[in-house]
Amino acid sequence: MKLNIALLAGDGIGPEVIDQAVKVSDAIAKKYNHEINWKPALTGAAAIDAVGEPYPDETHEICASSDAVLFGAIGHPRFDNDPSAKVRPEQGLLKMRKKLGLFANVRPTFTFPSLLDKSPLKRERIEGTDLVFLRELTGGIYFGEKGRREEGETAFDNCVYTRAEVQRLAKKGFELAMTRGKKLCCVDKANVLETSRLWRETVQAMEKEYPEVEVSYEFVDAVAMRLVQWPNSYDVLITENLFGDILTDEASVISGSMGLMPSASLGAEIGLFEPIHGSYPQATGLNIANPMATVLSAAMMFENFGLQEEGKAIRDAVNKALTEGVVTEDLADGGKAYGTSEVGDWLAENI
Repeated sequence: MKLNIALLAGDGIGPEVIDQAVKVSDAIAKKYNHEINWKPALTGAAAIDAVGEPYPDETHEICASSDAVLFGAIGHPRFDNDPSAKVRPEQGLLKMRKKLGLFANVRPTFTFPSLLDKSPLKRERIEGTDLVFLRELTGGIYFGEKGRREEGETAFDNCVYTRAEVQRLAKKGFELAMTRGKKLCCVDKANVLETSRLWRETVQAMEKEYPEVEVSYEFVDAVAMRLVQWPNSYDVLITENLFGDILTDEASVISGSMGLMPSASLGAEIGLFEPIHGSYPQATGLNIANPMATVLSAAMMFENFGLQEEGKAIRDAVNKALTEGVVTEDLADGGKAYGTSEVGDWLAENI
């Protein structure tokens, strides 16, 4: 298979972890006789510095003409610490999602047998956890009208959803549940929010199309509690943009490190694959960042192309590295800590 992949390294540790995912992907391509054409492009603070725009038109053209996007991270402290900044790296991410039509964020949370005791939660609570969040990405409060009034003393952010937006996300959730444990949880706040009531009634109307799927409806605060009590009781969860943003970060620590969790953002035509961690600017250039989430995001990318064996080969290599202690300092636990590039080299060589 010939694959054209847009490569958006971004900011902070993004370029370092992306380099390792490229090494691993190239090793997979060599082993399974694929050809990958990497197409680098600027985004985030790096793009602002270069051209004054966090998601330039040239970057969009590269992404739109590719088969998939492999993405690192964006963000820089100088923007985080300046509330008056008119242009921000995160604006590029929102613009990219909107222009590429990436409406469904797929965030798996699973455990690794060798790391069960590294989780902040007790082993007996997390063992067997294998859940997936589908977070709606292009609607809700992040994209609604926002502003100030009364001379800046009052601020507002509007949360708006259409039935069609809910339906297309829920459809992916039902379809994913059919391939897994056939359980779907709709996460909302329908006792308070009108948008949540729209979510709930829309999903309820779709239940008859998927009679094999057991559907539950839970308030977001209850799900936040249950995620740390009984995470293995969930299978597939669907939710709106803001709730999903918060809950997926909470779920990410179950595995023991945010540096282990991959994600995908899917639309009608193209998929973007990225680690869930941020740009971690404090670690930039120190060769200490955990690249495994980015490498596992590449595994999700191959699987999205229908290349299941290739994805499994990457996952097997990562599991072997974890078992044998070939890990960065966040997982070393007093043992030998490998550098970011050393982990990438080991994974590629193992494949």
